[in-house]
Amino acid sequence: MFRFLVACCVVSSVAALGAQNKEQSRLETCGVVMEEILGVEDNIPQDLLDKAECVIVIPSMMTVAVGVGGNFGRGAMVCRSGKAYDGAWGAPAMYTLQGGSIGLQLGAESTDLVLLVMNPRGVDALLGSKVKLGGNASVSAGPKGRSVEASTDASMRSEILSYSRSRGLFAGVSLSGASLRPDNDANREVYGVKHTARRIVTGAALTVPEWGHQFVNVLQKNSPRNESVSPETR
Repeated sequence: MFRFLVACCVVSSVAALGAQNKEQSRLETCGVVMEEILGVEDNIPQDLLDKAECVIVIPSMMTVAVGVGGNFGRGAMVCRSGKAYDGAWGAPAMYTLQGGSIGLQLGAESTDLVLLVMNPRGVDALLGSKVKLGGNASVSAGPKGRSVEASTDASMRSEILSYSRSRGLFAGVSLSGASLRPDNDANREVYGVKHTARRIVTGAALTVPEWGHQFVNVLQKNSPRNESVSPETR
C-alpha cells in the first residue's frame, strides 16, 4: 500500500512538472515568434506597434477544418505597464483562442497569430472572461507595410488588429467569430501560484518569469514608448 501511494505521488508530480514545462515552453515560443516576425522586412507597421496597449501571440495554432472553422491555440499577452499603459512592457498573461473561421489561407499545419490590442476598451474586455472577437471586442485584419494612412485608419477603427504567419507568409487576417479567454490554469503553471490575467496586467508589478524574457524584451526593444499617449500624461 505504501509503495502504491508513493508511486501515485511520483506520477502526480511528474504530470504537474510536465504541464509546467509545457506552459514555459509555450511562453518562450511566443517570444521567438514575435522576434522573427519583427525581424522581417514587411511586418507590422511601426506606428501601429507603437500605439498598441498590448500584444498577443498565439504560436502554432491548429486548424481543425480548412475554411470551415474549428481553430484552437494557446499563447500569451503582454501589456504596457501603468494605468494609462504608458510604461515599460510588463509580465505576460496566458490566453486561449478557439472557434471562428480563419479561411482557406490558413490551411497549413502551423499558423502563428499576432494580435495588437489598440485601446483600453479592448484590454478591459480581454481581462474579463471569454471575449468573442467581433462581438465584445471589434477586430479586423491588420495592415502591412509602412502606410501611415492605412495604419491610422486601422487603429481608429478596431480595438484589436490581427495578423497571421503561415508557411512563411505574413499577412493581416480576420478572426471575427473566434473567442479569446484568459488561461488561468496556464498562469498558475507559469508563475507557480494562481494569478488572474487582470491581476498580472493591472495589479502590483510581477517579476517577468525567465521564460517570458524574450517576449517582453523584444517588445521593449522595438517599441519602448506608447505613442498613443500624449506627452502631458506620461
